[in-house]
Amino acid sequence: MRILGIDYGDRRLGLALSDELGWTAQGLEVLQRQTAERDTARLAEIISGYGVEQIVVGLPKNMNGTTGPRGDMCIDFANMLKETFNLPVHLWDERLTTVAAERTLIEADVSRKKRKQVVDKMAAVFILQGFLDFNSKR
Repeated sequence: MRILGIDYGDRRLGLALSDELGWTAQGLEVLQRQTAERDTARLAEIISGYGVEQIVVGLPKNMNGTTGPRGDMCIDFANMLKETFNLPVHLWDERLTTVAAERTLIEADVSRKKRKQVVDKMAAVFILQGFLDFNSKR
């Protein structure tokens, strides 16, 4: 069962995909946001092409656990995905995933220009892997 992980942003969607056993997350792509129709069409291609059965969307929370306007936008996006694709959509606490992704890329000596191109995809990997790890212990 494949699971799609999404790091939601205003300009980009970072995308990650699980292996078929649901053990590991791999970066898939960074989708440059265009229109809702084009973005949804690309997600539909990915979902059907890889046989995605669930979606995980990163939910940005404040350090005190509350959600703000950005979190509300992610919840709305997750609800749209659920209605559009008729798949289970999970929200996953993404606090500090972008920071962790950035740190990982710096430690790997990736240039600043290259980091900017892949950080959203790496954040999606961290979101999805956290979800997979949590559910493997259940």
